[in-house]
Amino acid sequence: MKYSIKYLKPYILWLVVLVVLVWGQATVNLTLPDYMAKIINEGIIHKDIAAVWTNGSQMLTITLMGGLAAIAIGFVAARISTGYVRKLREAIFVKVERFSLNEFNSFSSSSLTTRATNDMQQIQNTTAMILRMAFLAPFMGIGSIIKAGRLAPSMLWIVLTAIGVMVSVIVMLFFVVIPKFTLIQKLVDKLSLQTREMLTGIRVTRAYNNDKHQQQKFNTTNIESTRLNVYVNRIMMLMQPVMTLVMGLASMAVVWVGSYVVNDGNLQVGNLFALMQYVMQTIFAFLMISIIFIMVPRAAVSWKRVSEVLSTEPTIYDPETPLKLQQKVRGVIEFRNVNFRYSGSEQQVLSDISFTAEPGQTTAIIGGTGSGKSTLLNLIPRLYDVSNGSITIDGIDIRNIKQSELRKHIGYVSQKALLFSGTISSNIAYGKPNATKEDLKKASSIAQADEFIDDLSDKFDSPIAQAGNNFSGGQKQRLSIARALAKKPEIYLFDDSFSALDFKTDAALRHALNKEVFKATFIVVAQRISTIMQAEKIIVLDDGKIVGIGTHLELLKKSKVYREIAESQLSAAELGEEK
Repeated sequence: MKYSIKYLKPYILWLVVLVVLVWGQATVNLTLPDYMAKIINEGIIHKDIAAVWTNGSQMLTITLMGGLAAIAIGFVAARISTGYVRKLREAIFVKVERFSLNEFNSFSSSSLTTRATNDMQQIQNTTAMILRMAFLAPFMGIGSIIKAGRLAPSMLWIVLTAIGVMVSVIVMLFFVVIPKFTLIQKLVDKLSLQTREMLTGIRVTRAYNNDKHQQQKFNTTNIESTRLNVYVNRIMMLMQPVMTLVMGLASMAVVWVGSYVVNDGNLQVGNLFALMQYVMQTIFAFLMISIIFIMVPRAAVSWKRVSEVLSTEPTIYDPETPLKLQQKVRGVIEFRNVNFRYSGSEQQVLSDISFTAEPGQTTAIIGGTGSGKSTLLNLIPRLYDVSNGSITIDGIDIRNIKQSELRKHIGYVSQKALLFSGTISSNIAYGKPNATKEDLKKASSIAQADEFIDDLSDKFDSPIAQAGNNFSGGQKQRLSIARALAKKPEIYLFDDSFSALDFKTDAALRHALNKEVFKATFIVVAQRISTIMQAEKIIVLDDGKIVGIGTHLELLKKSKVYREIAESQLSAAELGEEK
């Protein structure tokens, strides 16, 4: 509810205009039967053509005014609903951008996508329908009942009986349909997830000849979704024939009973026709209410899912009184007794991590699979926050620095190279939008990306498909490295960023990097010993703990874990131990 009020505030004036227009249309609709009664009673029965023309022209004028009001209502309702959902969608996007990796573990990517698209569409459609009908239906319904009661109090029971039947039907449908809508939205999430998996994993699927298995998984969910939607639609479709039947029976009852009342001289013929119109308007008003009651449950499910995202507060946030790094950032990174475990987990991923990464040095992190290498690196730009201990930059705890200020000084290359749709130049300049062409060329040259960029017809203006699928793994890694280099930060974080490169390119890239970023703090996670042999400091992780710190030669002598990794990758000659 608080989000409804918050994002509807800019449209308060439009809502007032809408209420006035709805009131005007309802007044017109309630007035028309009176004119029809006058035409019959004063004109047709008494054969007074002047009365017919006078009342008829007034009726036509009011009808045109009602039509214009209806058009205006549609325009205003569309403006409010689309603007409201636009602000809501923007709020979700901004909130998701602020999420830490902990929150992303709570919401799947497919679910967040569905909430920002399908759920938003449900809310928009329902909001527009409510704005057009929710105000009009009460005016019409209550006004018609009052008018009918004044015309023929003895026949009011017909209207009340029809209303009772419709309310009973609406309540029954309401309780049957609501639980199904929740299941339908969950199935939409599942379909989105399976489609995403199929598109991103198409190579693996085809390599293992598993197309039929994927089709079967999708069809199972798709059939279940279809079955539920058919069931819900069938239940909802009962509304129209039931309402038509009630309307027909009510009209027949009005004519049947009304004929006796007219015969007794207690009701004029014109008023009988007006009474029929008021009965129709009452039933129509409740038909609108029934449509709203059908749409609201599904929108309520969507609202709940959207509210879950909006009400989730990020676990990583900026301090109220942030500290600023000194104007000339050195980039000294120090881990002090750092412990880390994932949210909701009791098992420590990192335990008692302490080391210092100095500017002008390469600090390498190596260890077995699952030893916590990438997690340790992700703590520095605050993708996660430490559970205990602290991480400082130039002596300042990173939790006391604004996230934007912290990340401004970091060039990050993730384990999985990710490119954005656009061009090569837009991707390299992603961290520094004002980078010159010379900056882009220099960064790509150091990253050894100019080798394939020069072969492309459009060079730096060559298009990049979604996720960079039109480039190889090694090319994407080099472009990702060029993106970090173009930013020219004081701190570089490379998370196994050379894994897709051949040894020749790897060696050339490291040689160029050493010449270019020799003043920066360089922390690299690696799997290959050859990539980090020249590092000034190598940190060996095993089961989330540091089991060795030193140079390559020092660790060969004193670290059993490092030696095992080295012996599995290097020959005796490369280890310098050949007799």
